[in-house]
Amino acid sequence: MGKNAENTNNFEQQLAELESLVEAMENGEISLEDSLKSFEKGIQLTRSCQKSLSEAELKVKILLSDDAEPSNFEE
Repeated sequence: MGKNAENTNNFEQQLAELESLVEAMENGEISLEDSLKSFEKGIQLTRSCQKSLSEAELKVKILLSDDAEPSNFEE
């Protein structure tokens, strides 16, 4: 599997985990202590997902720029 596919899978997994954490917290199914742990994990996941999105956005901007040269983003 290439690096881009791995990044996509990683992003999708992190997003799914984040959604599960949010749902559990919204349903009030977990204790306050577990909620705090989930919140901390959620912050980490959010930052990681945001980083992945920012990297993807940069690649798109590079590809759409007028002076773009062919590039291999899988390095």
